[in-house]
Amino acid sequence: MERRAIRKTPVEVTPIMFGTSALGHMPDTYGYGVGEGRARATLDAIFNGPSNCLDTSNNYGFGRSEIRIGDAIRARGGLPEGFVISTKLDREMETGRFDADQARRSIEQSLERLDVDKVGLLHLHDPEYATDLAEITREGGALDELFKMKEEGIADAVGLAMGRVDMMFPILKERPFDALINHNRWTLLNRAANEMFDYAFTEGIAILNAAPFAGGVLAKGADRMPKISYSPADEAALEPVRRVEAMAALHGVAPGAVALQFSTRDPRITSTIVGVSKPERVREMLEWNDMSLPSELLEALASLPYSMNDPEAHRDYRPG
Repeated sequence: MERRAIRKTPVEVTPIMFGTSALGHMPDTYGYGVGEGRARATLDAIFNGPSNCLDTSNNYGFGRSEIRIGDAIRARGGLPEGFVISTKLDREMETGRFDADQARRSIEQSLERLDVDKVGLLHLHDPEYATDLAEITREGGALDELFKMKEEGIADAVGLAMGRVDMMFPILKERPFDALINHNRWTLLNRAANEMFDYAFTEGIAILNAAPFAGGVLAKGADRMPKISYSPADEAALEPVRRVEAMAALHGVAPGAVALQFSTRDPRITSTIVGVSKPERVREMLEWNDMSLPSELLEALASLPYSMNDPEAHRDYRPG
């Protein structure tokens, strides 16, 4: 797989990265759990495949995602050469505290769980859920601590990972981030991140687009997973999904393939983060990305209406 540079850093990532939140066993978010055996098999499939990066976070499954990744790394005798770990600084989950001290605790916990001395990519995560944004943005706050970690060599590249574009865009403009992660806001259903992605691309900030399947529905189907961006969806909300499914069916193509390539074909996007929870999904993602899609299907999909609203505005956020 091609490898693409993260700004002016030594980090290079493949066009597909694998998200590991579900591997931390998060049934409140996804509606299903993932046991240790299945998680290990999925991680082995990722490590054995052509993609060179996986993305996790301090708070995914309250630490279980990182613990399981660390166990898989130890079982292999260490992190494979050239493989990039991307993780995130998180708030204190009970109180919402997110000051510099909490940021430091977060990375120390992550390094211990992952059994590594440093990470390739480190993002400040979900500031919209912190109790006090000023703890993050002020002088000496969590963002200053993030960039200090890069200076210390704990991370080769640093980024901002969150959902709400209205909060993210101003923060992105204030600091020299190497990368960003935004989820659910650049899909076949939603384009809320478009202006921000234009800005980031112009500034040379690596764009890591997460959740191209709108939380899974574009991969699994409206009948099997009637949720959009992690929230239950009624038939009216699912109508755009069914339009995509109908168009894909006319050409004998999996809807997930067109949803994935909507992101991976975008020249602005450095890498697309796809969540997986079983080993066969790893192979499927790679096959979908390599699939040749009819030009008439791509043109028809481009003409579909889409939303510019926040897709998670009414989400009942649960971290587990």
